[in-house]
Amino acid sequence: MILFLAVAAGILAAGFCFWRYYWFFRDPPRTAPTEEGLLSPADGTVVYVKHVPAGSPVIVIKKGVAATVKDIAREDDGGAKIVIGIFMSPLDVHFNRAPLAARVDFIHRYPATGGSNLAMGAMHWRTLLGREPYYAGSMHIVQNERAVTRFEGEYKGTPLAAYVVQIGSFAVRGIDSYIEPGKRVERGATFGMIRVGSQVDLIVPWREDLEPTVRPGDRVTGGETIVVR
Repeated sequence: MILFLAVAAGILAAGFCFWRYYWFFRDPPRTAPTEEGLLSPADGTVVYVKHVPAGSPVIVIKKGVAATVKDIAREDDGGAKIVIGIFMSPLDVHFNRAPLAARVDFIHRYPATGGSNLAMGAMHWRTLLGREPYYAGSMHIVQNERAVTRFEGEYKGTPLAAYVVQIGSFAVRGIDSYIEPGKRVERGATFGMIRVGSQVDLIVPWREDLEPTVRPGDRVTGGETIVVR
């Protein structure tokens, strides 16, 4: 019995080390589709897709607690937005990709409010079980540390600014950015990653010629899935 437990513990430890120090850092090659569209910045499950009129909340996390664009991105120019939230499970690729060919305008980093990051367990289990709304009770959306990258590009012949918000979990070991402000990044190229648990939101101005192509519960692939057309 003792030998069996020791072997089982060794297998579990080896499996954890393989995931934590090798599998987690995989960055498989991705090919951006030729058709026009804004790409998913992350692998994972879509947890909300919202057309947000100016001044309206994006979602209501729980009774009395709403998340606005400013809560998520820490800034808001006041216009209507399209907001797409993507939850990355521990098994998803955690490298993040540019939604469009653009120049990186800025990268702003914000610590957790309240002093510490919250776990994303509620969202993890709700996505696994398919229980909507996937964001219910997920206070990490407004509290946890985040990096906000603003991309300035062009879409359908018109300038477009897109925000990608990388939100860390309680076990986060860093939010990395690989492209400096002022540099250009190609559509679908890796621009950063979140180490361990995370959520990534894409925020773009609402326009009559823009339409989300995904819905909550959809699985998306960073750099390949078109999420706005």
